[in-house]
Amino acid sequence: MKALHLTTPPSPPSLIEGTAPVPRPGTGELLIRVCAAGVISTELSWYPTTHGKDGESRIGAIPAHEFSGTIEDVGEDIGRLEIGREVYGMNDWYSDGDLAEYCLAPFFAVYQKPSRLTHYEAASVPISALTAWQGLFDRARLRSGERVLVHGAAGGVGVFAVQLARLHGARVIATASARNRDFVLSLGAEQVIDYAASRFEDCVNGLDVVFDTVGADTLERSWGVLGPGGRLVTVVSTVEDSADARVKNAFFIVEPNQKQFAEVAALLDDGRLRTVVDTVVPLSQAPEIYTGKLHRKSRGKLVVAIENQNLPEGKI
Repeated sequence: MKALHLTTPPSPPSLIEGTAPVPRPGTGELLIRVCAAGVISTELSWYPTTHGKDGESRIGAIPAHEFSGTIEDVGEDIGRLEIGREVYGMNDWYSDGDLAEYCLAPFFAVYQKPSRLTHYEAASVPISALTAWQGLFDRARLRSGERVLVHGAAGGVGVFAVQLARLHGARVIATASARNRDFVLSLGAEQVIDYAASRFEDCVNGLDVVFDTVGADTLERSWGVLGPGGRLVTVVSTVEDSADARVKNAFFIVEPNQKQFAEVAALLDDGRLRTVVDTVVPLSQAPEIYTGKLHRKSRGKLVVAIENQNLPEGKI
């Protein structure tokens, strides 16, 4: 099968096109024929991309861990998902991902694809939507009527955080660029702060929750806008090893959850939730995503089309 592999050191992290054997599903696993893959542009520098769970170096890893496709084969103890069914989901950070024609995924990390979405749209959902869901509800315990500030509201995770918080009855404030103001308001934010023109701490205070997708100085300044009992969550991987206990406790990594995939799919299918695809590119152009050379709209998620013949018109 065709696949993109991480170059080996000492080269700077980059991707090269190659081949790999089609994997065979083990117990509790599905073999997915990948139609489209969602991409996180910082992934090449992450520890699970370059190391195994045992700490040993990984050679030639295949990145990207959220997908939309069809079930090609099943391992033992799989339940009722049949071959040929359209599904979406994610796989383990330490496993080979889905910038390839096929990938493996655990049964519990896969659910039927939302019927209203194309594969390109569905591939933009799994990690982004579950990150927002788990950050807001499992970690921050957001309640109806509370005020939440979403940093990076026009990004892949931010678009879901704004919508899910609003659907939950929260009052949403967001930071975004001026050109994305109307877009973020359309997602359900009641106030959008242009981060280039204003300091958010001069505009809001006494917040119940801050949901951070930006990190660095934005994260540090966010502690000061929380009210008594306020909670902060961040998904920025660079803070995972912070010496600040508050920051370490605020950080989390999304985990697959089939029940949450089902709830998200239901919201997408009935139109109460929408996903936003920034740009779709063919597999051959995927390396440009990680080098920063790809022209993008900076709204929503970048997606790679594995089946080039089905690329949506005008998306490239």
